[in-house]
Amino acid sequence: MSATPDTIIGIDLGTTYSLVAVPGPGGPRVLRDASGDARLPSVVTLRPTAGAGLQVEVGWAARSGIVQSAGASVHSVKRLIGRSLSDVQAELPFLAYPVAAGPRDTLQVRLAGRDFTPQELSAFVLRALRERAIAALGHDVRRAVITVPAYFDDVQRQATRQAAELAGLDVVRIINEPTAAALAYGIGLRAKDRGRPHTVVVYDLGGGTFDVSVLRIDGDVFEVLSTAGDTHLGGDDFDLLLMKRLAGDDAASLAAGGVDAAQRAALRQAAESAKVRLSEADEAEVEFSLPGAGLTRKRVRRAELEALCAPLIDRTLAHCDAALRDAGIVVAELDEVVLVGGSTRMPLVRRRVEQHFGRRPCTALNPDEVVALGAAMQAAVLSGGSTDLLLLDVTPLSLGIETMGGAVGKLILRNTTIPCRAVESFTTFVDGQTAILVRVLQGERELAADCRELARFELRGIPPMPAGIPKVEVEFLIDANGILNVAARELRSGQSAGVQVLPNRGLTDDEVRRAVVESQQHAAADALTHRLIDLCNQVDFDTQKAEQMLARHGDRLPREERARIEREMAALRTRAAEARRDPRQTDADALHRALTDFGHGTLTLAEIGIREALAEATK
Repeated sequence: MSATPDTIIGIDLGTTYSLVAVPGPGGPRVLRDASGDARLPSVVTLRPTAGAGLQVEVGWAARSGIVQSAGASVHSVKRLIGRSLSDVQAELPFLAYPVAAGPRDTLQVRLAGRDFTPQELSAFVLRALRERAIAALGHDVRRAVITVPAYFDDVQRQATRQAAELAGLDVVRIINEPTAAALAYGIGLRAKDRGRPHTVVVYDLGGGTFDVSVLRIDGDVFEVLSTAGDTHLGGDDFDLLLMKRLAGDDAASLAAGGVDAAQRAALRQAAESAKVRLSEADEAEVEFSLPGAGLTRKRVRRAELEALCAPLIDRTLAHCDAALRDAGIVVAELDEVVLVGGSTRMPLVRRRVEQHFGRRPCTALNPDEVVALGAAMQAAVLSGGSTDLLLLDVTPLSLGIETMGGAVGKLILRNTTIPCRAVESFTTFVDGQTAILVRVLQGERELAADCRELARFELRGIPPMPAGIPKVEVEFLIDANGILNVAARELRSGQSAGVQVLPNRGLTDDEVRRAVVESQQHAAADALTHRLIDLCNQVDFDTQKAEQMLARHGDRLPREERARIEREMAALRTRAAEARRDPRQTDADALHRALTDFGHGTLTLAEIGIREALAEATK
């Protein structure tokens, strides 16, 4: 396919480096700068100019002056997008720029006397990539496929889309980075040639994030079976460990914020330089300055770096095991392991991955460029230049709403293939209720308090009706970009409301790990608690209806039967109250039997009510 004004470009918006690629008749190609480098450092420097203007530097120019421009330059902004101040509190002392809390639990970076959101700063990088594409193609470019970590949630995906819009780009598709890498490797064609499906693990360790995806590739169909990862684990974390090691006695002062921005920038630059050189050499010497010490020279050995980083590599492999379990795959069933991301150049990473999977990983393509190439392949499909690839991705965590009593009604389970749609009906538990609050939740636990709220909205204008009569249909729709839309509609009145999840913050590491690990650890207890909540809600509903029926028709019952129903109703409410106070001491089966017996014991009362309602209707 030749480049035309309708060309869709592929962008890898990375933590350390970003790249742009375009489809072509011989396959996708990355676009390079004048020196032949495809990488654009994800660094932005902003300086005020006369007339309230801004001087903007992006890429290598900003990176080369990051020490001299400390406090005016921002790096690794991808680690900030969609996150809150509490999420990044631990690493704030190591950043060479000021970060503060913004509105709606967002982050803001103060540069050049102004506050910028991570989306605005990311837009500078995206605009530079767009300009590179325009210069290479000779025409304007407006449409793009952009990659994100597989474990980016809805908020972070929306924030990425927002950054692209600020850069003048229309995002036609957001795809996961490991999936894009699998497309670029062309594994599908090899699997097709061999005449059987292949199962592939993509291990993607970049500058700020880690993802692992398990894919089944059958000919030209790329189906993601599962995904796992950590949106706050990557090469930057290796740099932070090495920064502390280089700081030595000044490490405490560094962590406490006692080192100025220029010194932090120099220390970070020295740590990153040492890390890169130690991928090729056993030792590296670096220079930097610390308070009162002037210029300092230190020598670092590869063995030291590997000892520091080993626990982080262990965490990535634990995520690999989780993804394999979710996919129902064992290591022996794998056909290939693919390494993606600049941090996979570390010898320790390659060695540990090979040991863990029992096979040499595939590293045929440049790990910095492979994701952008995959994005361009998907761009070719969307622009009609290639019609034989089918990409089936998944959503990383379960989605649902809060139900009565604080339980979670899950509509879409994690690792569901997207795009997808789920619809479920709910009702009211209070007579005359005219509005319903819908809380959209993400997580694997059974209780709303243990999941993360993504959004909330109210469905108003419901006509007053008895409890249980309104029929509220809730729809979850995840598009091919992984963006979530939620709608609620009361079927009798036609009243409706909805929300698209808006950028406010992203998942913390603890939230991501807790969502999966704790869901397994607490599965039995959560299921019991959820069941008790449902039973107690049903007790409330059934006893309320029985009380209303007694008030209307109780005089038609024998005195003894009416007294029995009132005793059983009171006893059932007491048991439900005790269950709410101490769920662990409650026999859910016994409560269920008591509720069933109560229903049988009120059949006569219900029959009287039905007969009288029919008589009224036929008058």
